[in-house]
Amino acid sequence: MTAGADPISTRDFLSLRPRLFAVAYRMLGSVSDAEDIVQDCFIRWQQVNREHVSDPTGFLIKIATNLCLDRLRAAKHLRAEYPGEWLPEPILTDDPTERTDHDVSVALLLALERLPPLERAAFLLRDVFDVDYDEVATILERSPATCRKLVTRARSHVHEARPRSTVSASEGEAITLAFFQAAPTGDAGALSRLLAENAQVIADGGARPLPPGV
Repeated sequence: MTAGADPISTRDFLSLRPRLFAVAYRMLGSVSDAEDIVQDCFIRWQQVNREHVSDPTGFLIKIATNLCLDRLRAAKHLRAEYPGEWLPEPILTDDPTERTDHDVSVALLLALERLPPLERAAFLLRDVFDVDYDEVATILERSPATCRKLVTRARSHVHEARPRSTVSASEGEAITLAFFQAAPTGDAGALSRLLAENAQVIADGGARPLPPGV
């Protein structure tokens, strides 16, 4: 935190930090990018005249959402030129309920990746964070009617992109752990044994060739 920061405003920000991170992570699918967004939010929070801010929560969520939209638009051409398929970065925690919660699943992040930025933001704010349409409209600077259309389209696209099969929580955990154990060494033997013979493995490896035999 910056030296000399107002302790009251800092306390407000810290109480909202987990929610800001959640918004940014679900928008961007990257832990490091989400942390950057949260830090940028704090810098902007320190620069604003807080006497004019009646709703710190709404104000900071709007900042985080707009920063994410800017980053998504700037990264659009990079994603288009990337030679492989971009995969979101999963978060591993010690809480099994958090790992299997539908709104933080890799499957949902993949579905969101296929949405235009505004649809993604509207869907997350309304259906994941339960923000009412009037507030969504304020955050996105669109009319409530437009936001309803964005959410409706996003719901349809997410439904179309849903997985065709389901994986149990224990099986999903085992595959995830095997992936993270194989990543540093390139030894995917344990991971391969956990996957069905007819499964197609799509990896985001930075366009680097896989080791022989993988």
